[in-house]
Amino acid sequence: MLDRFKTSMRLTLLASALACAGSALASSHAEAPFVTELRKVDNTDVYAFRSYESGRDGFVTLISNFYPVQDAYGGPNFFFLDPEALYEIHVDNNGDAKEDITFQFRFTNELKDIPLTIGGKSVSIALRNPATVTEMNSPNSQIRETYQVNVVRGNRRSGERTAVTNTAGNASTFEKPIDNFGNKSIPDYAAYANAHIYNIAIPGCSATGARVFVGQRKEGFAVNLGELFDLVNLDPIGARDGQGNALDDKNVTSIALEVPTSCVTQNANQPIIGVWSTASVRQGRLINRNPGSNITSASKEGGPWAQVSRLGSPLVNEVVIGLKDKDKFNSSKPENDGQFADYVTNPTLPALLEILFGSAGVRAPQVFPRTDLVATFLTGVQGVNQPPNVVASEMLRLNTAVAVTPAAQQNDLGAALCFVNGAPKLDNPSCDPAGFPNGRRPGDDITDIELRVAMGFLLPDASKPPTSANLPYTDGALINQSQFDVTFPYLKTPLPGSPNELNGVLGTAAP
Repeated sequence: MLDRFKTSMRLTLLASALACAGSALASSHAEAPFVTELRKVDNTDVYAFRSYESGRDGFVTLISNFYPVQDAYGGPNFFFLDPEALYEIHVDNNGDAKEDITFQFRFTNELKDIPLTIGGKSVSIALRNPATVTEMNSPNSQIRETYQVNVVRGNRRSGERTAVTNTAGNASTFEKPIDNFGNKSIPDYAAYANAHIYNIAIPGCSATGARVFVGQRKEGFAVNLGELFDLVNLDPIGARDGQGNALDDKNVTSIALEVPTSCVTQNANQPIIGVWSTASVRQGRLINRNPGSNITSASKEGGPWAQVSRLGSPLVNEVVIGLKDKDKFNSSKPENDGQFADYVTNPTLPALLEILFGSAGVRAPQVFPRTDLVATFLTGVQGVNQPPNVVASEMLRLNTAVAVTPAAQQNDLGAALCFVNGAPKLDNPSCDPAGFPNGRRPGDDITDIELRVAMGFLLPDASKPPTSANLPYTDGALINQSQFDVTFPYLKTPLPGSPNELNGVLGTAAP
């Protein structure tokens, strides 16, 4: 019994440190050596929150972003997802660190091969589109991007797998909008993309009204990325002035689901879910030395799935896991998080900040184990978002019974201000219990919240570092709900590759 207790404690310490120290800086972008070679399956952010769109508070929104740091002008190929990969969003609805429901996404890219007649010969064009794209599955788009969604109940590889379908016509194939090449190619990208929001039927779910969207969006994360990874080359207790967001001019690809709450929770008496996302590729890849005339012929892939990317809370892998084990973490499951305990039982981020900024009064907490981080980032806070019989594991935890905070009333510091002297106090001024770490909304300023928590903001007063724990730690780059839409899929229309609207200057796009 004692050995089991020690093992459980190691797991608790592990995941708390992972979720707190790791995510205290930024979103997950190219966080491990191997995934830098596989940008299309690099998971950058995960969101899980009760929908705050008007009239949709009976739904949960799950968003997983992939393919980081997309420059809007990234032609000629732009950023379609990998048809040889498996993208997944997992839900644990009983707290045992294992998936109970998994939504699986597979993509297909069909080459239409649009030619022009040049000197009497039919020659394939080099660009993605020869003319304006205004409709779904446009004849003017060389590549048709589609996807299918399966829901798996139980183990993601051996559980019962059934197809999610479009309620209009019962089809199981969905169109993905092409990326935002520019205003000349797609004059009204917002309307074009919105046409790709589908009402869906989820097998095993009697409730109706679920929706899905997959497509390019404006990057929703704000972080002073370069400065943070240059030995925190900024003032971490300076002004929250909104400066230095390195991702403000980038796009990302979102996989977004809006699901009736009853479809993802265990039952009305257990409303808490854990959420994380993964991407997997086939174990074997053979490069074709002589590819054929097809966009998918450059390699042949097969064998079992191999997970290469994993994300719950942001930036776990970047700043906690040792370099030699970063790929190992990306391939791991929450139930096995104990294997990384040596890296995280004593989180290094607070100590690093003290080393760098001790002269300014910054002090790392000296209370071990950090039970405040255990509750906040791993097991959930008892009585708030901790499921019964929880197994320590790194994932977002959302209590779907906590009331929605309307968009205009959301606090960008999430639920951090709901704690006083180390304990929940939901009537505290500015308390927003529907925000991170109770799930995560797009407008929650994760970087600032987690910097403060890592430095002891949620510790009991007697355990906090003198003069340091309540400092307003920040990276300066602000984020809040006003930077997002108030309707599904919440992340804004992606930036256009060419913002020029004066199409008539050098001619207009052909019809």
